[in-house]
Amino acid sequence: MIHIHTSSSVPEGHHVRVNRLMPVPGLRNFDPFVLWDHFDISSGGFPAHPHRGFEAITYMFAGGMQHKDNLGNEGTVHAGGAQRFTAGRDIEHSEMPDQHAEGIQLWINLPQRQKLIAPSYQQVEKADIIETSENGIRTSHIVGKQGAIQLQTDVEYLDIHMQTGSSLQREIPSGMRGFIYVLQGELSLSQHRLSINQAALIELETSLVIKAHCEVHLMWCFGQPLHQPIFQHGPFVD
Repeated sequence: MIHIHTSSSVPEGHHVRVNRLMPVPGLRNFDPFVLWDHFDISSGGFPAHPHRGFEAITYMFAGGMQHKDNLGNEGTVHAGGAQRFTAGRDIEHSEMPDQHAEGIQLWINLPQRQKLIAPSYQQVEKADIIETSENGIRTSHIVGKQGAIQLQTDVEYLDIHMQTGSSLQREIPSGMRGFIYVLQGELSLSQHRLSINQAALIELETSLVIKAHCEVHLMWCFGQPLHQPIFQHGPFVD
């Protein structure tokens, strides 16, 4: 089962606009995923604010993002790297561009039994992320069997570049649902055609065949659904 959605430009943070896939009217979440924002900013940012009840990954395509939190963590993640915070019972942090920052922020729900766990932070640089190349397809493994980022929820999260005319056939891990999101180019997926800022939401499928009509940059994001209600109140997910 495949449904196509297009991200929307929305205001966020301090003088920032993001391309948001979810939550928006018509797509509040996609268990276990709560939020998906593609940002490309050179000013403004996300001053100190609180969170609870979920995990977040900020994955960078270009520039750098400065992170600072009330746990004492402080650092800048650069292009090709990622940072993860587990909000748990509470965390307060800020994320500000280091001159320029482009990337994706993804929120993943925490199971009810883990909503009040201690908050934590992890940062990995590009050198820490395994990259594989085969048949015109280059894949960076952010989360999953070869992934550098550790989560409480079972997720496979990949950054994939496809050369013109290449074809990717990939199995979906058992029981997972998720989406692919197009950042550059145009591709075919089953009878669907996707272009920039569009996503295919996928469930009840065991494998996908993706064909690139030109150079394509996409994100592959699948997770094990928790089958629990998601109550999002701004920065909190209860």
